Amino acid sequence: MNPCELCSSPGGDLLWQDDRCRIVRVGGAEGEGFPGFCRVIWRTHVREMSDLAPADRAHLRDVIDAVESVVCRVMNPDKINLASLGNVVPHLHWHVIPRWTNDSHFPAPIWANPCRAVPVRAMPESGVLANALMAILGDSR
Repeated sequence: MNPCELCSSPGGDLLWQDDRCRIVRVGGAEGEGFPGFCRVIWRTHVREMSDLAPADRAHLRDVIDAVESVVCRVMNPDKINLASLGNVVPHLHWHVIPRWTNDSHFPAPIWANPCRAVPVRAMPESGVLANALMAILGDSR
């Protein structure tokens, strides 16, 4: 069995974490054209939401909602996409993706082929996202 990349690495630029999950900003090719793209990753290796106890599911949903709120406020996108696929990495994680009607893939998913050039958008500083998340979720450090 191949090692799980979300168990062995942060999965992005760490913005916030607690004892159950972490929030990372996605960079590199995957995040290109989608500044503010974040991922919420469950700390232990589970495959599905239904693998979590009800209180853990509620906590994860609260964290996802906080990330969505922060990304909306900081990035002012036209839409937010939430996705939990796990087909390639079967470790419970959610993508929180800001979308604009003129982004490179709109209205298709970001994993489809692009239909236009990637527009230039400012990448938010990690500290801006982290501070906004801490204001909602608390400082768990």
